[in-house]
Amino acid sequence: MKKIISVVGARPNFMKVAPIHRAFQKYSDKIQHLICHTGQHYDEKMSKVFFDDLELPKPDFYLGVGSGSHAEQTAKVMMEFEKVLLAEKPDMILVVGDVNSTIACSLTAAKLHIKVVHVEAGLRSFDRKMPEEVNRVLTDAISDYLFVTEKSGLENLKHEGVDDSKVFFVGNVMIDSLAYYLDKTNGRTILSDFGLTPQNYLLVTLHRPSNVDSKEQLTKLIGMLERLSEKRKVIFPIHPRTRKNLSDYNLLNDNNDNLILTDPIGYIDFLTLTKNAELILTDSGGIQEESTYLGVQCITLRTSTERPITVEVGTNQLLGNDLNKAEQTALDILSGKKKEGKIPELWDGKAAERIAAILAEKI
Repeated sequence: MKKIISVVGARPNFMKVAPIHRAFQKYSDKIQHLICHTGQHYDEKMSKVFFDDLELPKPDFYLGVGSGSHAEQTAKVMMEFEKVLLAEKPDMILVVGDVNSTIACSLTAAKLHIKVVHVEAGLRSFDRKMPEEVNRVLTDAISDYLFVTEKSGLENLKHEGVDDSKVFFVGNVMIDSLAYYLDKTNGRTILSDFGLTPQNYLLVTLHRPSNVDSKEQLTKLIGMLERLSEKRKVIFPIHPRTRKNLSDYNLLNDNNDNLILTDPIGYIDFLTLTKNAELILTDSGGIQEESTYLGVQCITLRTSTERPITVEVGTNQLLGNDLNKAEQTALDILSGKKKEGKIPELWDGKAAERIAAILAEKI
């Protein structure tokens, strides 16, 4: 029996590990799969609810590192995860995405000569000012097996000199979760709870420092959302850091019934909101992918994306930080000028099955 420990730390990680955990059950005679939750996202609304929604078992290990600077968080994860590795002596660890827990656990394992598996490898925004980009590049550099979601990932890893024998194009585990749970959105009351009509509202998610840490930019964003709310209802589930900044900058307005500011929402309910939105405004990587799969119009408020396939073949439009352009594009979409898109190659809900089959053979 071989032992694999998968790491989850932040909200998107849960959606990516859930289908992998299910896929490993087919190989339960040869693979013991354990889950380590670092506690990087410690807010119950952003963490526990995801284990409930995604039917993940209670984590085998919970590190409880909480918040802190990038250095503090990474260091805490490394210190606590090392104790787990020394006690458990796994054959492999599996990390997903690009959060601090991803690089911290990869580094810790690599220095103990434990094989590292990176799911969602090869994605590049080419913007080293984004901490996620640094995490992605470094994790790929020390990983033994790299599982890629889109063609750009293959090209990036080849350009960086990663040996082809380590790299596997398998599709997108985030889409696995979406496809698996899509039927569960039927009968949810989230739309009626907020007085929303399908295909007649905007969904907003913003959390990146370039959008929400600057008072000037956040003020402009709220102003744009206020104006768009004159055309459609806008629902904005707010990341804890974004809410803190809105409060600190005195930008919270409870008087506009068409601009709905809510706490973070569980995965199934959020998927319901995503599926039924007329337009999404975001700076999230995963939502660019989900909207492309669902054929929902998406405007990404970032200057770069590590998921170019969503722009090249999907419904995503990358508009940078120019909010005037973003607002005009949103108005164009609401008036019927929509971007045509299609589902990328291998985004078929079976990526985790491919990953489990490959690792069962390699381990």
